[in-house]
Amino acid sequence: MFTDKDVNIYMVGIKGVGMAMLAQFLSSKGFNVSGSDVEEEFQTDKTLSNAKIKVKHGFSLNNFPGKIDLVIRSSAFDVKKNIELKFLAKRGFKIVTYAEALGSLFDSYFGISVCGSHGKTTVTSWLGHVLNVAKLEPNVLSGSYVRQFKGSSLIGKSKYFIVESDEYQNKLQYFNPRAVILNNIDFDHPDYFKNEKEYVKVFADFIKKIPSNGFIVFNGEDKLATKVSLKSKSRLVSYFIDKNYVKEGVGHKIYQAKNIKTKKAGQSFSLYRNNRKISDFDISLMGRHNVLNSLAVIAASFEMNVPLDSLKRGLKSFNGASRRFDVLGSYKGAVVVDDYAHHPREVKACLDAVKQKYPKKKIICVFHPHTISRTKAFLNEFAESFSVCDSLFLLEIYTSAREKTGKLSSLDLLDKIKQYNLSAGINQDLKYFKDMVEVENELRNMADSDKVFLLLGAGDVFRIAYKLLNINSSNI
Repeated sequence: MFTDKDVNIYMVGIKGVGMAMLAQFLSSKGFNVSGSDVEEEFQTDKTLSNAKIKVKHGFSLNNFPGKIDLVIRSSAFDVKKNIELKFLAKRGFKIVTYAEALGSLFDSYFGISVCGSHGKTTVTSWLGHVLNVAKLEPNVLSGSYVRQFKGSSLIGKSKYFIVESDEYQNKLQYFNPRAVILNNIDFDHPDYFKNEKEYVKVFADFIKKIPSNGFIVFNGEDKLATKVSLKSKSRLVSYFIDKNYVKEGVGHKIYQAKNIKTKKAGQSFSLYRNNRKISDFDISLMGRHNVLNSLAVIAASFEMNVPLDSLKRGLKSFNGASRRFDVLGSYKGAVVVDDYAHHPREVKACLDAVKQKYPKKKIICVFHPHTISRTKAFLNEFAESFSVCDSLFLLEIYTSAREKTGKLSSLDLLDKIKQYNLSAGINQDLKYFKDMVEVENELRNMADSDKVFLLLGAGDVFRIAYKLLNINSSNI
């Protein structure tokens, strides 16, 4: 699919996170890339603009460039319903999905897939940064803008291609990995997967593809990730902090973080491999989950023979990806933090990290639930995940292109939280807001140096932070 550089690629839905990172990568590799999407501003607009990729805003038959050899479409847009795709399909143009295109590209390299329910973006970006610091010249595709990449990808000359791989709609079926990093398995995407068993099977089938001379790095604290990983015929490498589901004596490398300490600018810990101390490490990211993420990066780096000194420098100097515990600035003294968390486990991990970094400040959390199906499936879990914050402001559920209708409301979640708080003896300020302007005004009125404003969600809740700080995506 990508053997000839003189290929004109047109991408429908180019502003999607995955599509934008693929567009930037292909453009950097010398392909002629252009595309179209809705008129709404996305965070990916900056990535596409920096890469000098021509983007048409709004779908029209007048958008097409002079020549098209390959059409790549986002799964959010149906060939039969989108005006551009419908036209191109009728005229016989080759149309492939984002996952099919990326899978074809991935298979031509030493492909390292970073997958799992949570932490994919951070681990992908972090590992790419470490390899870059070690001058291994990796190719990297991350699911978010990374300031140290000046985009969502890194373009290198090596055989290594590190890709954030999405399990939604079983996109993993299009990849044939040489190595896998499996962060965790935590049931998600109930709009596509009927149950946990169906969800887990996607990962189990994927891991079977790793060749015997490849490797898998997995989270030994995660029961499901451990269960499917131990069936791999490749080299086994696991990591954990406290609990470990890997039985002693299995004969593979096991990394553990001990003596974890919070510092003003991050965390430190001692690294052990099979109970033998290797060295002490520092990281700049907060939260227990980021210690686990760093262990995944460390384990994979050792498998790729990254020197210890380069590993330590790369690990410490990484400052995160956009919308992942993203400290954007302050408004009237209040710290403004943006995070993509949209699953109960992610919400709790992020709130714990905020509490760790700002233990004396009051946490004002604004949550924008993402999709009706997810909110409905995890209603009880969401109700229990916000206990750390002092105030919780709920916006109405964000419905993406994949889901437009449903009876559930954020008011139902509010009622569940009230019930849980009453049973748990939690005193918390709870409010429901119909739109972001109301929330923005509320935050403006209550802002002071005693508070942290935390914006959570996979939708566009970040726009509140942008309004408060008077910034736009090109400044981030």
